[in-house]
Amino acid sequence: MSRSSGRVTLTDVAQATGYTPNTVSRALKNKSDISVQTREHIQKVAREMGYVRNYIASSLRSGRTKTIALIAGTMSNPFYAVLADLLQREAFRLGYSLMILCSQDEAEIEYNATEMALSRQADGVLIIPSSDPSPAMDMLRSSGIPYVMLSRKTSSAQDDCVLCDEEQGGYLAGKHLIDHGHRKLAMFSQNPVLYSTEMRHAGFLRACREAGISESDCLFAKGRSEEEIISELRRLKAEQVTGIFSFCDVEAWAEITLLDRIGLRDAFSIVGFDNILGYINFPKPICSIDCNLQEEARLAIDLIRKRIHDRTLPPQQVVLPVSLVCRESCETSHP
Repeated sequence: MSRSSGRVTLTDVAQATGYTPNTVSRALKNKSDISVQTREHIQKVAREMGYVRNYIASSLRSGRTKTIALIAGTMSNPFYAVLADLLQREAFRLGYSLMILCSQDEAEIEYNATEMALSRQADGVLIIPSSDPSPAMDMLRSSGIPYVMLSRKTSSAQDDCVLCDEEQGGYLAGKHLIDHGHRKLAMFSQNPVLYSTEMRHAGFLRACREAGISESDCLFAKGRSEEEIISELRRLKAEQVTGIFSFCDVEAWAEITLLDRIGLRDAFSIVGFDNILGYINFPKPICSIDCNLQEEARLAIDLIRKRIHDRTLPPQQVVLPVSLVCRESCETSHP
């Protein structure tokens, strides 16, 4: 019952089974007004013929494409890749497909990606904006299309967003290092991130103040290139820092790699953020803040789906709790 060429249509399946196209359509959608025996027969024939539902035709009838666009930095960053994977699973579970567009965390590319999502008639957009103010966010706000921000928060109160408690995460990271004997600490951020860097640093400083550690012993380091990062690590070593809170796991691993290269691996204890090791393997275990990515994905897809069906809902800003996962990278260093 297979065809040698061309796309298999509902009409083709109807002719092969002897049922009307409407009956075939309802059987393929598992409608209860079609008997189980008939549904199973039609679905079996459709599979054998290679039938694939035409979502374009369906979208013309319904006005919806059942597609959600995700605009994120780059899939070469494990954080974005893990989150995209979790979002895709949740979207698929609710009958949506996920279109992934990478912004490279650059405003112009992000704007173009947003424009593409709108031109492809996505029902809604999930976005991790790279800046505030953001031309891409301005486009979304004026477009009328449902959108939800992930892992970010802007100055606008009209935006739906789902993110973790960044400030509490920074606090837990700082406290974890302090509880393991470190009295001179630093936060290291290789690439300042909208909202997150400020809030994580604020939490880190709160932990230091609570422990009675002076501000001069709570440093902040930044550097993007390998040369800059190495220079900052050497500076922290010279200033007798022993504990580092890295902005995220990916940056922590980069710092550990460079410390190995320059023979300073044992100089620092390091805590990261995101708990990427909860989803993928990496040869360098680190303590990390679990930012509840699985729940973020579930709530984000649920929120965008509700927004698609009811655009009158008031803006929602969902903040998820965080926790610390210890993998013993926090132990007191050996200068």
